[in-house]
Amino acid sequence: MSNIVCITNRHLCKEDFLTRIIHIASYHPKAIILREKDMTPEDYLELASQVISICKKYNVKCILHSFSSVATSLKMNAIHLPLPLLRSMSKKERSSFLVLGASCHSVEEAKEAEALGCSYIIVGHIFETDCKKGLPGRGLEFLQNVISSVNIPVYAIGGINETNISQVLHTGADGACLMSSLMSNDNISQLMKK
Repeated sequence: MSNIVCITNRHLCKEDFLTRIIHIASYHPKAIILREKDMTPEDYLELASQVISICKKYNVKCILHSFSSVATSLKMNAIHLPLPLLRSMSKKERSSFLVLGASCHSVEEAKEAEALGCSYIIVGHIFETDCKKGLPGRGLEFLQNVISSVNIPVYAIGGINETNISQVLHTGADGACLMSSLMSNDNISQLMKK
């Protein structure tokens, strides 16, 4: 099974977004996280329905992002949240999701996410990336420190590509998240095979 998690950003797509999702899903990543935070809940619901359908066809886990009410209305058991949103949810709301993830940027945040019931976390940003222009990556040592501080799967994000993913996996990370490269790369097959 793949250890690559696709994080979406429709604004980076060079082609029709759903066509890109089909293409990515056909390579069976570990999961696709539908991270389209700038949408209205209504538009997100419509897009999520389409992406869920694609993921089911290819037997790929679909994880919704930020819109917990949309996830609930679609009877989805997987959600990824920024830490402030996770903190604002009640224990009952959090426990309604079988897969609960959060984005973390420190050891303390990772420990907090685990204490709040997360089943995995995404940690970043590890390397320099265009998404965080001007901010240096936190590095592999930071990633190792987070991994050793929690007992749940840790996925790395930020500037990860085919040339440095082996370094990320060597730290003990459970996998890596790719956004820009999967959304805009002309040769997804080469990227996923590496």
